[in-house]
Amino acid sequence: MIRLKNIYHMLAYAYRILNEEGYKSIQTEKFKNIHDLMAAILIQGVASQCKRGLHKEYIEQTEATGSLRGKIDVTSSIKQNTLIRRSMVCRFDNFSKNILMNQIVKTTMQLLMRSKEVKDSNRKELRKLVLFFENVDAIDPQSINWSALSYHRNNATYKLLLNICQLVINGLLMTTDSGEYKMKQFLDDQQMHSLYEKFLLSYFKKEHPEYSASASYIDWNIDDGIKEFLPAMKTDITLSKKDEVLIIDAKYYGRTMQTHTLFNNKTINSANLYQMYTYVKNKDRTGSGNVSGLILYAKTDEEVTPNNEYQIDGNRIMVRTLDLGADWPEIVRQLDSIPLLIS
Repeated sequence: MIRLKNIYHMLAYAYRILNEEGYKSIQTEKFKNIHDLMAAILIQGVASQCKRGLHKEYIEQTEATGSLRGKIDVTSSIKQNTLIRRSMVCRFDNFSKNILMNQIVKTTMQLLMRSKEVKDSNRKELRKLVLFFENVDAIDPQSINWSALSYHRNNATYKLLLNICQLVINGLLMTTDSGEYKMKQFLDDQQMHSLYEKFLLSYFKKEHPEYSASASYIDWNIDDGIKEFLPAMKTDITLSKKDEVLIIDAKYYGRTMQTHTLFNNKTINSANLYQMYTYVKNKDRTGSGNVSGLILYAKTDEEVTPNNEYQIDGNRIMVRTLDLGADWPEIVRQLDSIPLLIS
């Protein structure tokens, strides 16, 4: 099982801001569960944001008013017969902090405040911070359109906060039969998979600048020039140095091996292997053999875990497991051995 401290390290690589001074105290704190860890990060981040000031945006509002402002909506005024009340329907922009970003942060803090898994001291701090969101609406967490969020220079400091909120809401929150919300004990595999990918890419970018690390696209090695309807091929991580390339596909599953009941044996997930073979062969257009592939699974509690290397059609394809339940120095040792697979 992955250690909470290791999740924090993964978050710190995925979101560099966690290495800044304001978050140093979290690194030495001991956490009993994932809820307390998320609460601690939010407390530090929201407190810092409140000192800067909550982000505001212009929001269009419509109301019937006797004090004319903005643009008069004549059609609505006639339909509502507002002239009898000596008012008109007006549309105007209001500079407000009641925006989606602040609504998500407030909603997430309130969810954590209600969780018995969060220790009393953290719930108390969250209650203090919620006071700064007095004129911000709480929203239904299941209705959040995460793709509607966009970042720019004025709200870039919200990126970590909202990623933590997304981990809490999408990874921990579940609805009971009565329609109430309840917190799961662990982040679900989908959210951990996303964090795992971000962590690995950020790790290699920071710790191994001698290699070019990116999540790059691979063009199909087509013969007739027809590309219509072909799906995009985007790698999780591509490490390259001169002419050598290693494509890494990060996999975080509850189970890594597939079982064939007919033959009573276990094999590497066929879809993962086919996908990597496709990446490698389309990247290595000249057939040089300089492109290799690595499927990197997060270690599970299965008795059999893959640790294999194959030479297929002129290219190396490797399967490894990364033990996220190990001490952090051991994880670092495992990670630092991966770039050596390029040469």
